[in-house]
Amino acid sequence: MQEMELTISDIRVETPLVRSLGLRAPDGSPLPPFAPGAHLQVRIPGLADARCYSLVTFAPEAGCFDAPQAYRLGVRLEAESSGGSRFMHDLSVGDTLTVTGPKNDFPLHAAEADETETVLIAGGIGITPIAAMASALQAAGRPWSMHYSGRSLDQLAFKDELTALAGPALHLHADDDAVSRLDIGALLDGLSTTQHLYVCGPKGMIDAVIEGAKKRGWPACHVHFELFTSAAPLAGDQPFEVELSQSGQVLTVPADKTIVEVMEEAGCDPMYDCKRGECGVCTATVLEGEPDHRDYFLSDAEKAGGKLIQICISRAKSPRLVLDL
Repeated sequence: MQEMELTISDIRVETPLVRSLGLRAPDGSPLPPFAPGAHLQVRIPGLADARCYSLVTFAPEAGCFDAPQAYRLGVRLEAESSGGSRFMHDLSVGDTLTVTGPKNDFPLHAAEADETETVLIAGGIGITPIAAMASALQAAGRPWSMHYSGRSLDQLAFKDELTALAGPALHLHADDDAVSRLDIGALLDGLSTTQHLYVCGPKGMIDAVIEGAKKRGWPACHVHFELFTSAAPLAGDQPFEVELSQSGQVLTVPADKTIVEVMEEAGCDPMYDCKRGECGVCTATVLEGEPDHRDYFLSDAEKAGGKLIQICISRAKSPRLVLDL
């Protein structure tokens, strides 16, 4: 991935809470190619970690990903923003952003000989990578449908672009409308386990799709998802100790921090990437203690075995963990 300075070329108000920002190279040159599902890491002044925003496109042309003249990001203003979404919403045309990427942790599967319809499911701002997938599938002539849900129809960003792209393949859902409200169980009941599912949106939606697909016999390799949120404390979380067996160092992990965060504060250099429990980079071996698994990477059997943990997001059920770190 390369670091770039990009200029904001235009800003569009998509909904009262969602803005989209067009980004171009200062000299007007083509930007690096990207694949559907990719994102940019945006450096936010005053924040240690970059914020990730998916690249959105509605161009149904096969070459729209190869040499784009511009990128577009969709950003929702979060009520409890730690600074990232507020910063992005305060930008103006002509401002510059330092970005890294594109990077793709949410790739679209390759075409298959006996391909069935791909089902895209989006909630809220989770539409951004899903829209890019729809564009790629449409450009390739591959079968697909989309279910896009929000609290109300007027909070669904990019409706006009999606309607033009998808036509009857687009199904809009609103939580405040009993008729159109998305029923994930009913949706899955009408599908085949041979179909690929892609879901991006709130954690509750993603969990419902994953669990619903699992109960109905979907192979894990056909259920694809991406979270926008990182680790957050849950009600009842308690502090616990972590012993790093290779050094003997003992650290206390408070209720509002992760193992990775505490290790970094102590001068350690743990390996991690997504900080959402998806990628597996931060996997550690548990020598003693009982993990409280909160990741999406380990299998059910691995979680039940209790010998592995994702230190970017998971915690401890026991007062102490000993890790092979």
